[in-house]
Amino acid sequence: MSTDPAAGILARARALVEDRSLRAVSEWKTANAGGLAIGHMPIYFPRPLLEAIGCLPVAIFGGGDDLEIIRGDSFFQSYICHIPRSTVELGLTGHLDALDGMLFPSICDVIRNLGGMWRMLFPKKYVSYVDLPQNFDAECGGRFYEGELRRIARELEALGARPLRDDALRAAIAREDRRRGAIYELDAVRRTDPSRLRASEAYLALRAGAALTAEEHERLLRDLTLALKARSPRVVDNVRVLVVGAFCEQPPFELIVALEKAGCDIIDDDFQLGLRMIDGRIDARDDEDPIVALSRAFLVRGQETASRYIGNLVKGASLVARARALEVDGVIFAAASFCDPALLDQPMLEAALDRASIPHTSFKYAENTGNLGVIREQAGAFSDSVKLWGTT
Repeated sequence: MSTDPAAGILARARALVEDRSLRAVSEWKTANAGGLAIGHMPIYFPRPLLEAIGCLPVAIFGGGDDLEIIRGDSFFQSYICHIPRSTVELGLTGHLDALDGMLFPSICDVIRNLGGMWRMLFPKKYVSYVDLPQNFDAECGGRFYEGELRRIARELEALGARPLRDDALRAAIAREDRRRGAIYELDAVRRTDPSRLRASEAYLALRAGAALTAEEHERLLRDLTLALKARSPRVVDNVRVLVVGAFCEQPPFELIVALEKAGCDIIDDDFQLGLRMIDGRIDARDDEDPIVALSRAFLVRGQETASRYIGNLVKGASLVARARALEVDGVIFAAASFCDPALLDQPMLEAALDRASIPHTSFKYAENTGNLGVIREQAGAFSDSVKLWGTT
């Protein structure tokens, strides 16, 4: 029997992550008669909006590396990323039957097309494309985004969700802010002492929240943070790295483990960017419309990603600042194969790191990548070169 107090919490988190058929979602619907479960694709959707109207937000990340794709491959070309094919496979094989609808945020053309395909394949389910603003002026992009959120709330109310009320949305935002606080506390453990919390463990803990309410997820995260205090720190000769590029299609879990085995302490990453998309609290004031607070948080404090327009800002400047603030030894670009947003951004980000003399390396993956030996060897060589020479 394990004496690690965190083991049981992490085992529960892993069970939730591997729950492809959404049994936990079905259990929530049984316990909350009449409640709707609404799936949303990466990267980001303001989950408090759904909780405020009595819906369970469920983040969908594709089928992972254990799902055999048979029917899904016939709906999308082979030269695009893997996540739409596995998501279609999940839908057609009944794994997502617990969902009453799906939201498709504007990440890229592939997800836009997946939304249209979903509407044809599942005409009895609610489907909506969510146009996230690329204009960040409150009077332009802000008002547009507020209108989108109100539209979705109205459409879900017509399907049986509760009417959107300001007090309910403020309460949901407060619960989300507490969840964010728990995430930041867990992140602090990994950054200050990565031997107590491996990146693979942090990944499980965060992704477990995909099908939990903010309150339930906050409790799991705080229980884990408390349990980690009982772990003894270990001295290891690893390099501190920042992993970026994996914001949408998720890497196989064993790929994260392989990077750790190659001598890399992953201090920060964008694997589960949706839960960290807003930098800091949302903070809905009592004297304002909470929809405006949700919109303002995205416009003003949304993190820079490959699918977010940054105007006249210098591409890569925020990555350099982040790497320096975290005191990492290098950056690893891990992008899904054929991910146009990530791969088009990468040369500009690499150039910014070169100007700042920050070592970096890169590789591509798919969610069903099998042989990880090459990636592990590459990461190990990168780790060794940084330790020996401080650059690559």
